Amino acid sequence: MAHLLITGGAGFIGSHCCVALLEAGHGLVVLDNFDNSSPEALRRVAELGGLQGEARGPWRDGHGAVRLQLVEGDVRCADDLDAAFTTSPEGIGAVVHCAGLKAVGESVAEPLRYWDTNLGGSLRLLEAMRRHGCRTIVFSSSATLYGYPDTVPIPETAPIQPINPYGHSKAAVEQVLADVAASEAGWRIARLRYFNPVGSHPSGRIGEDPEGIPNNLFPYLSQVAVGRRQALHIFGSDWPTPDGTGVRDYIHVMDLADGHRAALDTLLREEPQLLTVNLGSGQGHSVLDVVHAFEAACGHRLPYELVDRRPGDAATTVADPGLASARLDWRTRRSLADICRDGWAWQSANPRGYGP
Repeated sequence: MAHLLITGGAGFIGSHCCVALLEAGHGLVVLDNFDNSSPEALRRVAELGGLQGEARGPWRDGHGAVRLQLVEGDVRCADDLDAAFTTSPEGIGAVVHCAGLKAVGESVAEPLRYWDTNLGGSLRLLEAMRRHGCRTIVFSSSATLYGYPDTVPIPETAPIQPINPYGHSKAAVEQVLADVAASEAGWRIARLRYFNPVGSHPSGRIGEDPEGIPNNLFPYLSQVAVGRRQALHIFGSDWPTPDGTGVRDYIHVMDLADGHRAALDTLLREEPQLLTVNLGSGQGHSVLDVVHAFEAACGHRLPYELVDRRPGDAATTVADPGLASARLDWRTRRSLADICRDGWAWQSANPRGYGP
């Protein structure tokens, strides 16, 4: 068991990673400023882990050991980071870095905010890791840094050619991590390039709860299904795909969480290294595939409208997940039907997300 710092641990990806890492026996310190996340998510993570505690922790197991703690703070603030690294008496053995902003369209409108949070926060985190003698990190990267892919499925050796500020910020952090690994011996670094994380924990207790109008297909479709939105706009019906709508590699968020656990296990078990892997299923589904699968999960038709293509989109984006299988012994286990079933379990039980 290791004591881990999870930045952004109350967010969509972070909260599901917390569940998987608690199940693996780790002790967790979560640093989160609750920008586009909720402390209620962590309370429910503790509930799913069978832990007891107050609304904002700390949460203990049945033997009285602290397994989950919250430090409310910002990854860009050195004092908040120092507090997180010193909260656990055992110290922090590794970091899972999920904190960051992730909406492509928003990054185009607010590039300075994205560079400050995604790159600036990562720089401050790495500085804190050096101060506290921690040299192991799993970084939440993104397949958006491949831009318009030259080949599909996309291997890790594909050109890095992001087309928006969000993708550029992720590529910059990856470069910083490579430079850090080259500058000093002993670093254990995994850069995990996500494809399209969707779904929720099968309990329906935690899930994706974006602020405002969702930027991504799955949460928007979920809100249409539960009656919060009138209809889904499908951007483009003339793509060179089987049904004319864009094809993406959708990965269940719990498969993604298991990928973090596998990457961490590999880093802690093996010699220091810089490891870069795609986390995807290797299977593409069109937007209409997702709509029809979600209709089957929720039991009713979902209204949608076909509109013009959106600038910056690609026809098909699918991972080559072979390296993750070979190096991490990891592969996706959950289907599109599982994704939609679990996503509907979350949205139907929590029509307003974590809000009242």
